[in-house]
Amino acid sequence: MTAVTETRLQVTPLSGYTGALITGVDLSSPLSPAEVAGIRDALHQWKVVFFRDQTLDHAAHIAFGTQFGDVTPGHPYEGDSAPPEFPQIHTVSPAAYDHRYGTKYRKKQSPNGPQWHADVTPLINPPSHSILRAETVPPYGGDTQFVNVAAVYQGLAPAVREFIDELRAEHRFGATFSADRSSEKIGDHVRSNPLASIHPVVRVHPETEERVVYVNPSFTREIVDLSPRESRHVLDLLFEQIARPEYSVRFKWEPGSVAFWDNRAALHLAPRDFEHVEGDRVLHRITLVGDIPVGPKGILSQLISGDFFGAA
Repeated sequence: MTAVTETRLQVTPLSGYTGALITGVDLSSPLSPAEVAGIRDALHQWKVVFFRDQTLDHAAHIAFGTQFGDVTPGHPYEGDSAPPEFPQIHTVSPAAYDHRYGTKYRKKQSPNGPQWHADVTPLINPPSHSILRAETVPPYGGDTQFVNVAAVYQGLAPAVREFIDELRAEHRFGATFSADRSSEKIGDHVRSNPLASIHPVVRVHPETEERVVYVNPSFTREIVDLSPRESRHVLDLLFEQIARPEYSVRFKWEPGSVAFWDNRAALHLAPRDFEHVEGDRVLHRITLVGDIPVGPKGILSQLISGDFFGAA
């Protein structure tokens, strides 16, 4: 356990590479500069940090986020599903998901729901951070897993790192199935506002300068520099590495829990093991405005379709 100087913050790592629990801070009150710096330092090292027993409503949740960056709208496809007067809030629950995208979309996903992903990577500037708080959780099940993709990159053989440093990949909303042909709401969203960008397969973190594996099974459609067959094999290799348990942490939610992660260096996954359990699962998320990804050679991402995702 390590203490952050000049604050009561206590940062307790939860696994070898990913995740730390932070205590000694009330997120509903304005933070001191030392507390903000301590939380940022923990994020840089552990990629996701967790807080327990916090009392936040929508306004306090947004106020906490603004101390770390500009808060975006809840989601590019949020539409009319955001809470009244709080367009920055994106509610995560089975009911909200069905309302937002249609009742069949969630059932067409894999047993792990949206699979490993960073939030909304089809945008030209995906959110830099996400902050998720729990309102209602089932008595068991409904955890969220996180993986450190900077550690994943370092775990690859040098020759593989050198190879993927040169590659770019297309990220597209609905990439894992034909969303554009769906009769559900998801199809309307994708047809009226398709979101797609070409990002480097390896991204350089703008603050830590670490290299991270910047592909994910939910949104990455293909590696554009390779043939379709070659792309599939390389992506399968990278997805297999992302799923290795030594790089991840699993967080059990409680009412009042908060997870704060660096969307540029961590992927997350919600194993869908709770939908048969009695009791609802309702969480609320905000995201912070991100920058345009840059690869090891300094090449910026390329927009295919969509707009810059700025502040709400």
